[in-house]
Amino acid sequence: MTEAAADRPGLWRGLVDDPKHGPLPALLMVLTVTTGVVDAVSILSLGRVFVANMTGNVVFVGLALAGSKGFSLAASLSALGGFLLGALGGGWAIRRLDLNRAQLLRNGVAFELGCLVIALVVAGAVGTPISSDAADAIAAALAIALGIQNAVVRQLAVPDLTTTVLTMTLTGFAADIKTARREVLARRILAVLAMFAGAAIGALIVIRVNASAALGLACFLFAVTLSAISASARLAADWQE
Repeated sequence: MTEAAADRPGLWRGLVDDPKHGPLPALLMVLTVTTGVVDAVSILSLGRVFVANMTGNVVFVGLALAGSKGFSLAASLSALGGFLLGALGGGWAIRRLDLNRAQLLRNGVAFELGCLVIALVVAGAVGTPISSDAADAIAAALAIALGIQNAVVRQLAVPDLTTTVLTMTLTGFAADIKTARREVLARRILAVLAMFAGAAIGALIVIRVNASAALGLACFLFAVTLSAISASARLAADWQE
């Protein structure tokens, strides 16, 4: 084994104790699962709207404007507006506040959790099925959270872990399958499986229980992530800078 190969972290260490990114890969995997859960709620309960994947949401706006049935223009526009507002706020905080990577993720997840709690309270108050006005408000709150998340994750710049879209992850997996290290390919596969698992679990909960229960799971996952990154932020480490 060469010295360079010996210095490379294995898959597990690369997720929880990466020399360059610390525990960020593992925490971003959890956020990827949460994205799947949240988009399952939005697609199944809020009028076929994405709150994380704005590419799909722009398409849904076009379909709604063209008169296609089953798509809510108001919900899609609420999600687009909320996402842009969240990304704008996240970008402002990144520029104005002198935060290291751990503090940035901690603060971002804290704000996201607040948005999800608001969405959960509204969903619980209106019950099932969710009315169109409440769906628009929930979509906006969830999209604000995911807009913040995208701004934060973009600044963290952990390869292959955007947490909300998989297009480039899948492209990288297929295009580099003959040249990329096994750990890199495995991380890309795990990112896809994380999103898949979140969507499947979220859909099952929405179908068999209700949207509030699925949002409760998303809040729990955010709370776990917040606890983990808060603990990491207390200990100085090179990966935080």
